[in-house]
Amino acid sequence: MSPELLLAAAIAGGTPLLFGAFGGLLCERAGVMNIGLEGFMLVGAVAGFAGTLVTGSPAVGALAALLASGLLGLLLAVLTITLRMNQVVSGLAIVILGGGLSSYFGSTLVGIPLPVKVQPTELPLLSAIPVLGPALFSQDWLVYLSLLLPISFALGLRYTRAGLVLRALGDRPDVLDTLGQPVFRLRYAYVVAGSAIAGLGGAYLSIVVTPSWIQNMTAGRGWIAVALIIFASWRPMYLILGAWLFGAMEALRFRLQIGGDPIIDPYFLNMVPYVATLVVLVLLAIRGDRLHAAPESLGTAYDRERR
Repeated sequence: MSPELLLAAAIAGGTPLLFGAFGGLLCERAGVMNIGLEGFMLVGAVAGFAGTLVTGSPAVGALAALLASGLLGLLLAVLTITLRMNQVVSGLAIVILGGGLSSYFGSTLVGIPLPVKVQPTELPLLSAIPVLGPALFSQDWLVYLSLLLPISFALGLRYTRAGLVLRALGDRPDVLDTLGQPVFRLRYAYVVAGSAIAGLGGAYLSIVVTPSWIQNMTAGRGWIAVALIIFASWRPMYLILGAWLFGAMEALRFRLQIGGDPIIDPYFLNMVPYVATLVVLVLLAIRGDRLHAAPESLGTAYDRERR
């Protein structure tokens, strides 16, 4: 496989992970742990596919995925922010609920092909750059959106007042409350928005990658996205590199299987991305310093009466 094809496959394969991880990052930067990304991606996948199938428009399908996963995110916000339930347990409940909802509503959609396909769009001049141009700047609009979101977020987090408020929201919500900032409304907004964006990762699978609906088609990518947030130390720009790294592993897995190499067992290749995820988490746990990059109030429900 040429470098251009490998990089292009890595970018396309990493796009669902990037959407999912970035959505989770939004929630966790606001102080709400979101391990329910698998559930949001599954709901986004079935909603995106159904919306595209009915209207014939991938853009409408993407909006349907945003709406469906955003509504599920609203449930997570109620559980963790208003009811102050355990955020890990709430996230696991979202995974189970999302899987059940996607299986129920997608049961009649299995085996139906989409009438339209998302076509790549070459960006003038940029697509002519050697190696990087054909791989990065000849992708579809969802890939460009997956890159624009973390880049814009990284700049806003560092250079804008809203970014300063978000950092404080994840670290010291009591200080924000003292200053008159609506802590609960802000957390609601970020959890719903982050959950909706995570759903786009599932929609990308069902609209672009497959394009069809398959039961449990995320195949654990939501859990990889959770690990990717830790791998990136809660920094949006590192998410891009991490997502492309896992995308490259997936691309190599398919390429080696197509090549029919008898030395490498296909089942071993199928587990490589997940083994790599475990290895990364173990290495980060040994180092320990990356874990200190997490927001200070992550996983802790804010209670105004206990300030």
